Formats: sequence, C-alpha cells, structure tokens
Amino acid sequence: MSQKNKITIGFLIFPGFPMACLTSMIEPLRAANEIAEVDAFDWVILSEDGNTVTSSAQVVFQADAGLHGVHDIDQLYLMAAPASSFADPSRSDAQLRKLERHGVTLGAVSGGVFPLARAGLLQGFRTSVHWCYAAAFAQEFPRISATNEVISIDRRRITVSGAAAGFDLALHLVAEQLGQGVSTEVACWFQHALVRGQGVDQRVPTVRAESTDDMLPTVVRESIELFSSHIEDPVKVADVADIVGVSARQLERMFRKATGHSPLQYYRMMRMNAARQLVRYSNDNMTAIALAVGYASATPMIQNYKEVFGLHPAEDREKVNLFRVRKNLAVPVVS
Repeated sequence: MSQKNKITIGFLIFPGFPMACLTSMIEPLRAANEIAEVDAFDWVILSEDGNTVTSSAQVVFQADAGLHGVHDIDQLYLMAAPASSFADPSRSDAQLRKLERHGVTLGAVSGGVFPLARAGLLQGFRTSVHWCYAAAFAQEFPRISATNEVISIDRRRITVSGAAAGFDLALHLVAEQLGQGVSTEVACWFQHALVRGQGVDQRVPTVRAESTDDMLPTVVRESIELFSSHIEDPVKVADVADIVGVSARQLERMFRKATGHSPLQYYRMMRMNAARQLVRYSNDNMTAIALAVGYASATPMIQNYKEVFGLHPAEDREKVNLFRVRKNLAVPVVS
C-alpha cells in the first residue's frame, strides 16, 4: 500500500479520559495492519500540551505530540470525561478549527463530545451521545442534534457513544480501507461477534431491572420512549396508556411484570437519573435542575433525589468535585 493511502488518526486525550475508548480503537487498527500485512493505519496520541495524561484508571499515557504541533493527520478523535476542558480554550479551540479547515475529519468518543461541542464544532451535525450523558448534553447544548445511535457519521464529523462503539467504528474504517474480509477477521480475532453500524440504537439498561430497553414488551418500551421525551414537561401515566393503546390498569400490570416497578415509579427514576446527570456534569443550580426534570421547585426534587440516591444532590456534586480536585480527574466517566 502506498504512503498516500495510509490513514493517520490522532487521538486527543484529556485528563480522566476512559482508557478503554483509546484501546478499543487502536487494537483493531493494529490487528488489521498485521492481518493484511500492510501499513494501512497509523496513529498518534496527542495531549493539549504534549505532556503525559492520566486516564480515569490512573494509567499514565505519554503523548506523542501536542495538539498545536500535530500535522498530516486525516482524522482526530477527542477522548474525555464530560467535564473535561482545554487549559487554553481559545488557542486549542482555534487549532481544532484550523485542522477542520485543512480537511481533517473531527470526531469524539463517549464524553469527548463535550469538549468538541464546547469548541463550537458540532453545531449543525448529528451527534451520538452516550445514554448516561444524554440529559447533561441536551441541557448544555440544546441546539445540537443528539442521537441515541451507537455511531453517527455526518459529513466530516464522526461521533460514537462509548468504547464498544469505538471498536465498531474501527472495524468500519478497516472495511472501508482493506475490505470486509479483513474487517471480519479482525472481529473474529477479538471475539467481537456483533458489529454495529449507523442506525443502531444503544442498548440502555432498564431502571433497576436485569434487562435492556430492547428486551421489553412493545407497549412498555413505547411508554418508556414517551416518558423519555417528557422529562422536562411531565406527562400523565393515563395519557401514555391511551397513546400506546392500553388501559392504565393494563399498563400498570405490564410495567410491574417487565421492570418490577409501576409506571409512575419508573418515570420518577428516569427523571431522577436525568437530575443526577445534571448534578454531576453541569454547573446548574438546584432550581434550574429541578425545572429541567419537570419539578416546579427544587424542594420536591431534592427530597426525591435523597430518597433514591441516599444523599442530597449538593453532597453528590461535592463528592465528585472533591475527587476531581484531589486526583485531577473529571469523574465519574463511562466508556
């Protein structure tokens, strides 16, 4: 393979990034080179200043270069926690925009969508957001079109929801560059049985039940989708039952059988999980968070939060912020 056909990928890592997101993309590319016996992919690990970066697992990575010294890359993926930000935002955001102008495809894995969005480079692009960050992302970037799909490829923006989706994306790149046969062999090497692409939704765990949303009965799943679209403006359970075509009593029985909870209990947990995202991944005050999850004031939201999670939301935020200060990490993160 000639040098001009090689794809060079940059991975820009931030303190506290999920290590699995990086390895899940590099390993399939490394294996593809080995299987095809060609130098089809090259990669470079970048940090903002070119220095070492500590992952969320406390593993230290030495960057190959700094963001401002990088050149001759074809794609750049940001890997970060939701709270991650550049030390010098104006200069580093400008460098990302410069790379974009020079034809570099920009992307992000998991929490990396947050700094990429803060740089203003996801406006007008469909963006894959991990379900665990969806409420916080929507609150901070209400004008960005977020999707629950595992992979979103929209012109020169590629976003993936997490580490497993990063592996799927790497296989997609291998198939494009070296053919489906090599991609399939790479997947087999890693016992990666199911390769997902665009249009496939994330599997979201149901609230306190040993199942995922795609395993639920149709009526229950459709009801949950309606609840999910009415976090800020709550909808009545009876109205949801009418929409999905069953009685309120039938819906109650089906929910309890499928999830172990009543529709109202389940709905409240969804709103509390959304509130927790905002507590942990935003700087909004308690009143703003309460309004964002459908409460008229902070007091009832705080009470429900304490009942569900066992602590005041301010305490929850303080614990996370204390960890960040002590460990220089942005946590908690998901891969």
